[in-house]
Order: sequence, then C-alpha cells, then structure tokens
Amino acid sequence: MLGVGLAYGRTGAGGGPAGPPVPVIATTTVVADLVRCVAGDRVAVECLMPPGVDPHVYRATPRDAGRLLAARLVVASGLRLEGRLATLLERLGERVPVVHVADGLPRDRLLEAAPGIPDPHVWFDAALWSETPRLVADALASVDPVSAEHYRARADACAARLLSLDHSIRGAIASIPRDRRVLVTSHDAFRYFGRAYGIEVVGVQGTNTSAEAGLGDINRLVELIVSRRIPAVFAETSVTDRDVVALVEGAAARGRRVRFGGRLYADSLGAAGSGAETLAAALQANTALIVAALREPVADAAPPSDAMGIGP
Repeated sequence: MLGVGLAYGRTGAGGGPAGPPVPVIATTTVVADLVRCVAGDRVAVECLMPPGVDPHVYRATPRDAGRLLAARLVVASGLRLEGRLATLLERLGERVPVVHVADGLPRDRLLEAAPGIPDPHVWFDAALWSETPRLVADALASVDPVSAEHYRARADACAARLLSLDHSIRGAIASIPRDRRVLVTSHDAFRYFGRAYGIEVVGVQGTNTSAEAGLGDINRLVELIVSRRIPAVFAETSVTDRDVVALVEGAAARGRRVRFGGRLYADSLGAAGSGAETLAAALQANTALIVAALREPVADAAPPSDAMGIGP
C-alpha cells in the first residue's frame, strides 16, 4: 500500500548518521500520507487538519499559526484546495518554505472547476498523483540535503506503487456495466477519478463545498437518477449527508428505488482504525464501494419508507 514505509535506516546519504527528524507540517491527510511515503523516518510529519475535516472550509486557529512557523517545511495540496487557509500559507511563505504539490503538476493535465480555475482534487487520478512524490522529494532535499538520495529513492518507489494502484482501479471500474458507470456524490470531487477510470461523475455541489446546493440542484439530479435508472448514490465522509438523503427520497417519490452506496473518502482520509488511513487504502475502499453498488441494478417502485438506508 502507498503509506507502507520502505526499509531504510537513519543514515545520511554518505552512510554516516542522519540528524534528528525534520519537522514538517502537511495541511491535509492526503498530503501528510504523501510526505510520510517519501520521507520515511527522516521526517516528523504533523498534519494540520484532522481526519474528516473539509479543507475547503477549514479555518486556521492561532495554535495552527504557531505550528506552521515552527516547521522546517510546510507541504500543502495546492490549487486553492485549502480555501480559507490559502492566505495564511501565502504570508507564511516569507518565513518558512511552503510547497504546493499540485501546483507543480502539468497544467495540460488539470481539469477546470471554473474558467481559469483548476479543479484541486488531483489525487483521485492515481497516475497523475504519481508525479507528486518527486516534487515532495525535491522540497525535502532542499531543507535536508544530506538525505536527498534517500528521499528520491523512496519517491520513485511511491510513484511505482501509485501506478500499480491505477492499473487495479481501472480493471475494477471496467467490471461495472457501461450504462451504470455514473457516480453521483455529495460534491464534485471525483472528476479526475471519472476521467482516469471511465466513469461519469455528477456532484450535488460543485468542486467547492462552501457553496450550498439549492432545490433546483436536487431536482435536476433526481431527474437524472430516475431517467437513467442509476442504481446508487454516495455520500462523503467529510461532507454532510443531507443532499444525498434528499436525492434518495426524491427518487423514491418518483417510484425509483436508489441504493445508498456508502460514504466515500474525498477531501480527507480515514481516522486511525478506519482501514483508509493512506491514500492507497482510501482509493481501494472507494473503488470497492462503487463497484459493489453500481454493478447490480435496483428494482423500481419501492415505497418511500423503504428507500432510505442512511444511518449514522
């Protein structure tokens, strides 16, 4: 799995002893997993946002500012994913090195959330995300040059595992009948996943969860679900289920039974013990849920009281 460390001891590039772990702050759980994969035991990684937190709306605390200033390096996801935190990170860059990993990806491989504004959810394309370990290795080497070879070797191994994961996801999604490859989710975080693995993606909200969905958005998606006989819809672990509940109830009122496919990991990885603490594990968990929910059709004409399966 992506987050599993490689067998490196704590020695410098020339075989001598390495110094104490370099303190690094990662903004999100996805980025923290990436840094741990590349760094191994050479770095003490602290994640600013806990699991389950939506980075689009996260507000930094005074304690966060102190933690960021104490780091040797700050690693952010980038492409404005961090939303309200972005201004603080910009100011911080005058005192502590800050790298925005997704900003270093090829622009021609980015999707747009709006004209001129890139969609920041790039990690859902495992092959595209496989280009980020090298960017992290270069950033770590800039603050810890004695370990540069260590970081770059691990980055190559992380990238190789991501490419292997990309291949396995592609095969799993291909097992869903083509007419049922439609992923309806809480917000539009999975467009890179859809492009990479051949599944149409529709979100109740846009790419940024700070804007609430309206009744028109719900009605539009209910019509889509009913007319295309979509068998399941999905919530997300870092976003409220409210809009997905409305979709299931709206479809039931139209005589169309829709499964609740489960909660997908989107803007955050899982907490300890969830089985989705790394990006690889989260992508595997998401893929398993999607395939299980969409591979089989659902009968029509379920009574509304029988339509809901969403619980805490």
